[in-house]
Amino acid sequence: MHFDRDTLAALVAKHGDVARVVIAETSGSAPREAGAVMYIWSDGLSGTIGGGALEYQAIHDARAALSDGSTPVLSRIPLGPNIGQCCGGSVTLVFEIFNENTLPAADDTFARPVAPHATVETPKALGFKDGWLIEQQKQNAQPIWIWGAGHVGHALATVLAPLPDFAVTLIDATQERMPDGLPETVTPVTAADLPALVKFAPHDARHFIMTYDHAIDLALCHALLSAGNQQIGLIGSTTKWARFRKRLAGFGHTNAQINGIACPIGDPAAGKHPQAIAVSVATRLLLTSQSKNSAPHKRGVA
Repeated sequence: MHFDRDTLAALVAKHGDVARVVIAETSGSAPREAGAVMYIWSDGLSGTIGGGALEYQAIHDARAALSDGSTPVLSRIPLGPNIGQCCGGSVTLVFEIFNENTLPAADDTFARPVAPHATVETPKALGFKDGWLIEQQKQNAQPIWIWGAGHVGHALATVLAPLPDFAVTLIDATQERMPDGLPETVTPVTAADLPALVKFAPHDARHFIMTYDHAIDLALCHALLSAGNQQIGLIGSTTKWARFRKRLAGFGHTNAQINGIACPIGDPAAGKHPQAIAVSVATRLLLTSQSKNSAPHKRGVA
């Protein structure tokens, strides 16, 4: 569970009082997982806790809380016929109202009692326990560096942008190559010498190479392998990859290092449309993110 203070602070600065609704706990089948969040203010909202009747009721209750100032509110909602849903499980929602005076300090965690039966002693574990809600404020989002802002790079950045699991950087050689209207969560970077940027990449970043020039693609592969990176995806055909393998071996990289590059990226069965490639790559990234205990792929993550 993650308390995104920066997003909440920006909403408060723009809209005043903001209700934050978080799924604190689920039982049985539910439309979203614990930690899913939405924000509601007097004339708008953002985020989702699963849509449908559950979300409609949550919006109604949040606006009621905004009107009377009651906070926090803990609500357990069975997902059955009473609200027109047949999930069969239940969710526990926490409603809290925030403004400039009630935003928490920017600490590592945000712990507070949210139920009348909350224990005197603060639990140590993150999550919803003993009437307390304890959330991590600093989320360790996976850095994703996309080299090339063309059709596929733009599509991949746009697909990944709303997902809190990832911190997306989109890179190209000139500002003219950078698409307009990028989501706010995507960081655009331009540099004439793209391989020179490799040294600035986070050590745990995952890289997807898809520039306008095969020579630049090769130089990026060489630079990333030389920097010890083994999480690289390269867009390309079988022929392109065969040539790159030979050239990279000629540069002195071992087979084990070269095998850290996945080419092609995504699932070829999804097709070659830019959005199809983007969805396919995003799916694999999500599966990897959600299955941290599973064995890593032998040839990268792309």
